[in-house]
Amino acid sequence: MFLGRALSVLHAQFLMRGRRQTKKGAIALLCLAAFASVLLCETRALAEVTVNGSANLFYTDDVALFSATRRLNLHGDPTQPALDTTLTGKGSDMVFDPDLQVSKLITSSWGRTDFSIRGQGFIYAVNPRFNQASLGLQALHAFTPDTAIRLRYYTTPDQLLGDNEERRSGTNSLQEERVTSHIGSVRLEQRLSENWEVRILGRVGARQYNEAFAQRDTTFWTIGPHVVWRVADRLKLFLGYHYERGLADGRKQPQFKDDTSYVNHYASFGLEAELVERLALELGFHYERNNWTSDIVGDERNGGHETVVQGEMAFLYRLTEQAGLRLGFQRSQRRQSFEHEIVHNTNVFVGGNYRF
Repeated sequence: MFLGRALSVLHAQFLMRGRRQTKKGAIALLCLAAFASVLLCETRALAEVTVNGSANLFYTDDVALFSATRRLNLHGDPTQPALDTTLTGKGSDMVFDPDLQVSKLITSSWGRTDFSIRGQGFIYAVNPRFNQASLGLQALHAFTPDTAIRLRYYTTPDQLLGDNEERRSGTNSLQEERVTSHIGSVRLEQRLSENWEVRILGRVGARQYNEAFAQRDTTFWTIGPHVVWRVADRLKLFLGYHYERGLADGRKQPQFKDDTSYVNHYASFGLEAELVERLALELGFHYERNNWTSDIVGDERNGGHETVVQGEMAFLYRLTEQAGLRLGFQRSQRRQSFEHEIVHNTNVFVGGNYRF
């Protein structure tokens, strides 16, 4: 039900974006249709169908930063759209985070391929205009038990960042700042031994803003290695690094003095440990630095940078082979070099998951 609503929202948003995104929207919908046709093919040709669902309830102390903090991880979208400090500090809220993934496994002479489609939503209790949905498509193909390739497409349509001063009309009036992201990625995964695995990620994407902030339209590419080390039967460590280059249209529009082009360095460390039977612990630490590359005189980002530091912890309790409970929190801080204020965000959550 939720997945169907997510598809409907995405389709509606593509239609509303106008001519600037018609081509990108059409391509995305064609990819979605092709992918869905594979997922919905006759079951006799498939080896396995799985459905995984989860639901989390969050308390956040900053509605404008919640999605950026939530998605800051190696498997998410760590380089979120540029967030001006004026967008933050908009108050606390309770956020419902439903997530549903449907997968089908196909075995052929080429190996095993797992196709999946995932829908996720952030539903705010007090600030519903921040509600948003995302959709992900994935194909994981294993050539051998040790070698695999993972292809992904991910989109978040018409995401509200907040009310910001627009610069295109010259009036500096407050307008809703909205962005639609389209991201495609490929990840090569190679197991070197029983305890070591290396992954190489590459991705490209585009962030398309509403007309009032069109100078922030950005294309970007990312590359980076991930390493997984199984230290012991109950302990696993993760280490990753991403280099990303983003180019905004504002670099060629100096009259607006709003170039959000950047070079991004992102590093992440994670730990998964089984403490006792049925109880596991996940820890994560993330560091991100955005070096703004604007050379426009009068642009506050000229020569500036942004740093983000985030930590997170979660406990997972396995009730049965199909069901589990989660409890955890996230804490982040971010600062622009041209501002004195340090912006914090704290999220606390409780939830559960079930495999059908």
